[in-house]
Amino acid sequence: MKLRAVIKESENWWIGWLVDLPGVNAQERTKDALLESLRIGAEDMLMSEIQFEPDSIMTTVTINEPKWALSAE
Repeated sequence: MKLRAVIKESENWWIGWLVDLPGVNAQERTKDALLESLRIGAEDMLMSEIQFEPDSIMTTVTINEPKWALSAE
């Protein structure tokens, strides 16, 4: 599985977050360490059990492709 990450170097730190998994972000001294932290964060989030209250429903939402995705084809 591939997830989109936004990363950048800022004042001797590498910072980044996963676009596809809001809440997964990291800050490390090297780019490689940052990517590893993001990978671990994604795995942890995807393995977490989701608690639901009675009468809750899990569903999906369909959206149109963003213009930038269509132009990449």
